[in-house]
Amino acid sequence: MKKYIVAGLLVWLPLAITVWVLAWVLGGIDSLFLALLAITQAVLPMSAHAFLESLRHIPGLSVVVLAVALLVTGVFTANWVGQWWLAMWDRIIGQIPIVKSIYNSVKQVSDTLFSSSGNAFREAVLVQYPRAGSWTIAFVTGRPAGEVAAHLGASPTTVMGMDPRMDWVSVYVPTTPNPTSGFFLMMPRADVVPLAMSVDEALKYVISMGVVGPAVKTGGTGAGANGAAKNGVHATSAAASVAAPVAGSVAASATASVSAAADVRN
Repeated sequence: MKKYIVAGLLVWLPLAITVWVLAWVLGGIDSLFLALLAITQAVLPMSAHAFLESLRHIPGLSVVVLAVALLVTGVFTANWVGQWWLAMWDRIIGQIPIVKSIYNSVKQVSDTLFSSSGNAFREAVLVQYPRAGSWTIAFVTGRPAGEVAAHLGASPTTVMGMDPRMDWVSVYVPTTPNPTSGFFLMMPRADVVPLAMSVDEALKYVISMGVVGPAVKTGGTGAGANGAAKNGVHATSAAASVAAPVAGSVAASATASVSAAADVRN
């Protein structure tokens, strides 16, 4: 009896969660749409209130309006006039205290993640975190630059025959099961073990807390083999260690410290 209940749960649980997430998203869109209608009713004369009130009862209208608004905005910003207005908008927002910090941070992240020319997560790697001997999956996001690179003695670009002491990488360590939060680390390339798995496979592995393992790829990458040799780690033992969860107290304290530092800076 128990195994049949579990089998049924495995069939319906993904569908139920999918429906719940979609309902939550659509509910947020509807709330925003109704708020815009209320603002419009407050501005327009009473004669238009009846028409605006009728729009509240049209199912799916908020999604259509959002899609059209995104399409029109994309077309408008694709030419030089739209780019000029967008630059002016960014300049105005940049003059508002508190708002500018949130807006600029979100804009930089979204530009990096969703830009067609961007490459937010370049490769999946293994790193020792939160202590030596404990391994987890991370994603290479770039290289240290500016003042940080100068303090670390790191080169902002890769050069053939580079001194290993100058070869540093920036990595993002996601938390489980929510990869949208995590930790930003900078470490020598020699301490990073490249993986043959794709970024998508690595994300699935992280989100599933190690339950959904990636397919085994024979041979692997040369970089991955060399990286494992440098660190003296066998591939199978490293993969097994990845399944160990990071302590919740460490993640909570680190996140709180980062948030406090950001608030003080702003």
